[in-house]
Amino acid sequence: VQLQASGGGLVQAGGSLRLSCTASDPTRNTRNIDVMGWYRQRPGKQREMVANIRFSSDGTINYADDVKGRFTISRDNAKNTVYLQMNSLKPEDTAVYFCTATVWNADFQYESDYWGQGTLVTVSS
Repeated sequence: VQLQASGGGLVQAGGSLRLSCTASDPTRNTRNIDVMGWYRQRPGKQREMVANIRFSSDGTINYADDVKGRFTISRDNAKNTVYLQMNSLKPEDTAVYFCTATVWNADFQYESDYWGQGTLVTVSS
């Protein structure tokens, strides 16, 4: 499974950005996506979960505490795509954002985790 992320960039504090990430796989395992989401790595910090969403019908969503109310994660199952709408951005949101996917194998016996290339988000004060 390959993950292609886009949407990073430079924005002023208080502004908005939307990240997108699409999963693709020639073996068509993308039909077995369980969860997609976003992590970020801020300068000098460890990678941390930002938000994730389950691709099953319940669409369970999880957010990190410091993005609740500002970030919104959504999905398009038909396109194997996850979005992260980031509003009211703060300088401390500056980070490399990584898309992730947890995918079942063809027989739904085990899951594997995949990571996309990071996309840089810079929030100026």
